[in-house]
Amino acid sequence: MCARRIVDQELSRDRILEEARVLFVTRGYDTLTMRSIAKALGYSHGALYYHFRDKAELFYALVVEDFNYLLSRQKEMLDRAESCGIENLKEIMLEFVRFGMENPHHYEIMFSVRDGELRKYSRTKQAQCMEMFATVVRGVFANGELTPGQLYSMPWILFMSLHGFISYSIHYYQSYEEVESLAMEHVEFLCRNIAAG
Repeated sequence: MCARRIVDQELSRDRILEEARVLFVTRGYDTLTMRSIAKALGYSHGALYYHFRDKAELFYALVVEDFNYLLSRQKEMLDRAESCGIENLKEIMLEFVRFGMENPHHYEIMFSVRDGELRKYSRTKQAQCMEMFATVVRGVFANGELTPGQLYSMPWILFMSLHGFISYSIHYYQSYEEVESLAMEHVEFLCRNIAAG
């Protein structure tokens, strides 16, 4: 049996990503090395190189995986919707809050990385996610309730409000179940105020 096959059986790409995600969030990108990630997994650092060329490639794989997961959840919701209305917007906003709070390490890598060098890995995927959200917001208010300027800024205003809610809750280790009713009120408040103009 070749060495590659043995390593694949012992240490899967998914297991590496799962462990590395937690390590990147808790220890920080700069302090980690491929050796320290491998040590946390109980393997030699050489085992990681079968899957990833370097630490940057490993980090980028996390970003892509996490955004693809969020985007697929949003697309499923949109595909089930019969029309693009305020209820769909509320549902997507709540799903975003749920995603962030149920996957705090994913969320922090996707949206809360402070290092400018690392943000470049997530910009494209963030833009795709934001464009999908903006499309829903614009679809809901396409009837002329908002000015063109508001149609551009509203998705950003809503996102920042949701991001603040999620980041605060993650910081204080709150679960989605603990704040679900508050999240629903928050989303209702935002949508009600948009509709009121």
